[in-house]
Amino acid sequence: MLIAIFNTLLMISMPGGTEWILIVLAVLILFGGRKIPEFMRGLGKGIREFNDAKTNVKKEIEEGMNEKDTKESLREKQTNPSSN
Repeated sequence: MLIAIFNTLLMISMPGGTEWILIVLAVLILFGGRKIPEFMRGLGKGIREFNDAKTNVKKEIEEGMNEKDTKESLREKQTNPSSN
């Protein structure tokens, strides 16, 4: 809600159709037709590396949680062998 009030006060919103056309034209003029594919390729590689790193971190956290759970269950079995 606070962001909506802030955007209304500053008259900030997402660009419309005409604004997007102007943005695309400005990018074409500044970078040229040859540099844009190279830029996009680099951007794609960066996004791919970020997603791979995110997946690896998530996997490591899940493995750590599973490892902790198995250690706790083994510890419980060792302290209460009659409950089996």
